[in-house]
Amino acid sequence: MSVSRFAAVLGMCAVLTACNESAATSPAASSASFPKPPVGKIGQLRLADNLDRADGYCLDILGSGDHIRTDMPLTVHNCKPGLYEDEAVMLESDGKIHFPAYGVCATAAGVNKTVLAGAAVMPRGCGERSPFLEAQYLQHFVFRADKRVELSGSGLCLTAGADSASTFDPSHRWRSLSMQKCEDAPLAQSQWQFFEPKE
Repeated sequence: MSVSRFAAVLGMCAVLTACNESAATSPAASSASFPKPPVGKIGQLRLADNLDRADGYCLDILGSGDHIRTDMPLTVHNCKPGLYEDEAVMLESDGKIHFPAYGVCATAAGVNKTVLAGAAVMPRGCGERSPFLEAQYLQHFVFRADKRVELSGSGLCLTAGADSASTFDPSHRWRSLSMQKCEDAPLAQSQWQFFEPKE
């Protein structure tokens, strides 16, 4: 083998090695080791990044106690200690995110089988079929290898808002929740994990 050809082969090896190292450290590759959330267990769906709270942020139904608002969009609220009913979710085998205490599921707000970027996420009856709401197109989520949660086939992922504000209790904070284009959503606001708090 000539010196010039040997040098070319070495150069190709260096490029391939760099590509392999880059792929190994990419978000999709590094997150592939995270297990899929368990089906049928009750826990919290929380952001993988705690953002501005030591206790992190969890998917949450607005309100508390006897004042739960299933007519308002879901939010992300700082995770409460233990497992409160308004943060307790069960992941169904068909991709529904079910709040068993209230019989509702996370539902992307859409029209005629279509959801647009920026759409809110509502707590609605699981499998609901009513005027202007066909839940079978709006309640099935896919837990991707990159830890994002995509509305099946839509290219839109559950995404927490960039800003937080205090709730009615100044020691608590909340953020908005919406469907955003997965490739545009910041990782810190769109990567999720299932967590089973200890009672």
